[in-house]
Amino acid sequence: MTYLKSLFYILILFIFKINYAQTLNLFNGTNLEGWQVHGTELWYVEEGLLVCESGPDKAYGYLSTKTHYDNFDLSVDFKQEANGNSGIFFRSTIEGTKISGWQVEVAPPGSDSGGIYESYGRGWLIKPDRVKDNALKMGRWNTMRMRVENDKVETWLNGTPMITLDDKKIGEGRGSIALQIHDGGGIKVKWKNIKLTPIQ
Repeated sequence: MTYLKSLFYILILFIFKINYAQTLNLFNGTNLEGWQVHGTELWYVEEGLLVCESGPDKAYGYLSTKTHYDNFDLSVDFKQEANGNSGIFFRSTIEGTKISGWQVEVAPPGSDSGGIYESYGRGWLIKPDRVKDNALKMGRWNTMRMRVENDKVETWLNGTPMITLDDKKIGEGRGSIALQIHDGGGIKVKWKNIKLTPIQ
């Protein structure tokens, strides 16, 4: 009986080990190790925070992970200062400053934060209900969470469910996580706690 009990516990631990995925800290709070800058806009670390800021060209800019992530649960804290028009791309590829992939919107009030936009493709795929815009705290720290698994995408803003989307084309996508700074100038956004848990 003791032998069978031990065997059972060993089996449970083995199953747990197979299914357990370690949470990854994508930003180390010190430098941009593991990331690649695209464009001339400003990406830098200040007091342990990742900062994106419009440069003199006032163009689009991206900061992408050097590693590709397909199925995952990602949580990101952000604070919008000045114009906070930005976004979090997933399954994205970038040539120059032309990005292919899908964006979870991070934008000022009334601009559909938490919605999904397909760049250089179908445009807006889904926007949150307008009443959910109240979840955004402009000028304060917010948490955007996104879960991407095969064809399905879900987003939450400060714990409020924003959208759920099933899309075959997204399911076929592969690529990096990327943070965006929008064109037009005058933009500054701070980021921290960029944590990703792979989904097995």
